[in-house]
Amino acid sequence: MIEVRDVTKRFGDFTAIDGIRFTVGDGSLYGLIGYNGAGKTTLLKTITGVYMADAGEVLLDGENAFDNERMKQHMFYVPDEIYFGPYASMERMAKFYAGYYPDFSFDTFRELAGVFSLDTKARLNGFSKGMQRQAEVVLAFATQPSFLLFDETFDGLDPAKRALIKNLIHEYMRERNASVVVSSHDLHELEGLCDHFGLINGKRLALDASISELSENRAKFRLVFPESVTQDDLKKAGLDVRSFKPDGKILTITVKGSAESAAEKLRALNPAMLESLPLTLEEVFLDEMEGTDYDFAKIFSK
Repeated sequence: MIEVRDVTKRFGDFTAIDGIRFTVGDGSLYGLIGYNGAGKTTLLKTITGVYMADAGEVLLDGENAFDNERMKQHMFYVPDEIYFGPYASMERMAKFYAGYYPDFSFDTFRELAGVFSLDTKARLNGFSKGMQRQAEVVLAFATQPSFLLFDETFDGLDPAKRALIKNLIHEYMRERNASVVVSSHDLHELEGLCDHFGLINGKRLALDASISELSENRAKFRLVFPESVTQDDLKKAGLDVRSFKPDGKILTITVKGSAESAAEKLRALNPAMLESLPLTLEEVFLDEMEGTDYDFAKIFSK
C-alpha cells in the first residue's frame, strides 16, 4: 500500500504540489490525471524519494518511504524522460538492477525482451525513444516490485505497444497484488485501465475517487418524444439533468440518480423511444468537476 499524506513540495518560492493526500491499495491501479506541468512528475518523484517532501510524508506498507533503502528495493519508477549510459545495454542494466533488487528475475527479463522484440545486447543509446521506454518497462517488471510507478509511459508508443503494456500492467497488478500508479495528461489513455483516479488541479488533488464512486448514481439516455420537451420539463418530472443535448428529434441526456428511477420517470413522459447508454469516463469527469476552472481540453484531446 502507498499512502500519500498531505505532501507538499517546493522549489524555492515555487510550490509544485500542495497538501496532496491519497492511498493506493494492494492490488490497486491508481490513475493520476493532469495536464503537462500540473505536478504529476514532482509527485511521483516525491513518492519514490527522489525529492524529499517539504511537508507531509509518503508511507510504503506503513513505513516512511524517504531514505528507506529496504522498501525502495521493492519499488520501481519508470520516468517520463528515460536515460541510459552511453555504453549501456539491456543486459548490462539487468545485471545492474539485479545487484539492487533482491527479487530481480532474469527469466522475466528475457521473456519480456522477446515479447517486445528487443535486442538485449545492443547499445540502448541506439534505440529509438519508444524502444528505450519499452526497455525500461521490461526492466521494471523484471525487478518484480511491490510498488510500481509509470510517468507518461504511453507517450511515443504505437497502439499495439500501448495495449501490450496496459495488459502487462493489469496482469502484474493482479498476480503480484502490487500497488501501481500510472500518470498521464490524456484521460483516454487511462480509461478502462485504472480502478481509482486522482485529478491534479492547481497543485492540489481536485478529485480522488474510485471508478464505482464516479459512475454510480449517474445515467445516460437517448430519447425521442412525440412533441418537443425542454430541460425544464424534465426537471419538473423530478430528474436531476446534468447534460441536455438535442439533435433534431433525438435527445441525449445524462442525469444524476438511480438509472432505474430515472428511466421510470422518463417513461411517465411517454417517449416514443427510450434507450439507456453507457457513460464514458470523460462524461463522468466533466459532470464531477462542473463549475471548476479545470482546463479539460488539455486532457480530453487525443
